[in-house]
Amino acid sequence: MARSGTADAAWAVDPVLLTQRLVGAESVNPPGDTSGVAAILRSVLEPAGFVVTSVDTPEGGENLLAVLPGEGCRAPLCLTGHMDTVPLGAAPWRQEPFGGRIRGGRMYGRGVSDMKAGLAALSAAAVGLADMDRRAGDVVLVLTAAEETGCLGAKALAQSGFLPPRAGALVVAEPTACRPLVGHKGALWVRARFTGKAAHGSMPGCGINAVDMAIRAAGELPRLLCEYCPHPLLENPTASIGTFQGGGKVNVVPDWAVLEVDLRTLPGMDHAGLLDGLRRLWPEAAITAFADVPPVLTAPDDPFVTLALDILERQEGARPTLGAVSYFTDASVLAAALGRPPVLLFGPGEPGQAHQTDESCPVAAITRAAAFYLALAQDWLRPEA
Repeated sequence: MARSGTADAAWAVDPVLLTQRLVGAESVNPPGDTSGVAAILRSVLEPAGFVVTSVDTPEGGENLLAVLPGEGCRAPLCLTGHMDTVPLGAAPWRQEPFGGRIRGGRMYGRGVSDMKAGLAALSAAAVGLADMDRRAGDVVLVLTAAEETGCLGAKALAQSGFLPPRAGALVVAEPTACRPLVGHKGALWVRARFTGKAAHGSMPGCGINAVDMAIRAAGELPRLLCEYCPHPLLENPTASIGTFQGGGKVNVVPDWAVLEVDLRTLPGMDHAGLLDGLRRLWPEAAITAFADVPPVLTAPDDPFVTLALDILERQEGARPTLGAVSYFTDASVLAAALGRPPVLLFGPGEPGQAHQTDESCPVAAITRAAAFYLALAQDWLRPEA
């Protein structure tokens, strides 16, 4: 890949050009084939000295674990991002969804904000770390598939035995608009099936309408979360009905209906207890969870977070404020597998662009993020630090 200069650094791997290449490697999930993205990242990382291991996700998709060995005994610095994207959606795109075209200072394409710009910035910074004379610990890139379907790739890596048993810190390059975040909500996805009794549509009194049951139940859902207090960073837990299906024909009283509910949770909320509460609220439904990832939260005064703020203040001229977000990330799975290190979310993509038609990302943010990752890793891995 061509070398290019910026005001801050001369990149051995240009993060903007790499972003364009990654956008051009389609990795829509479903089906979730990330092999094209993985091949590009492997071709960038291996020549820089990374030892790259491929791990398949049983449901589909290739994950990569790339390790740049250090010389000291400090716990590894882990950098993570996911390679899959959501589908294009039904609305027509005005921009080529896999073109990576730049217009008006923004790059366009599916996944550019969520999160191929983050992947490219992480990878460019990681290659830059290969030039350090000595690194006090390993650099580990955890590049996942199937994040968009419930962190399945991260779970496959956690079960593979290839992850280090402990990390010193974990950086997640999800879209944050280059704002440092210290946590996110958890997610519990629940399927509730209501069973009634079929009858002729002209004689509804002879049946039990499962759709009516589900509608009444949906109206009760806000009661599930009313006892929980807001969190100072994450605000309130939420519940959203994402799908509603039922019946098969207009002139038949439906004997089945299914709701799928997206619950976003706060630290301290017990997901098993939340499921029990939903079963009490909807006793007529058969309820199962099909995705369950915990919240993530790092103390704002953690030394790693303080270091990140110091670097951003030095680079940007002002000290940023910390935040948290409602979406979940692979950190829900990886933090537990890595011994619960401090977690920092920071990425060039914009949260409001994720999953949108004509998704885009500011080009300047890509290089800005790469410069931050490089400086943060260099400071963290200095032997005298």
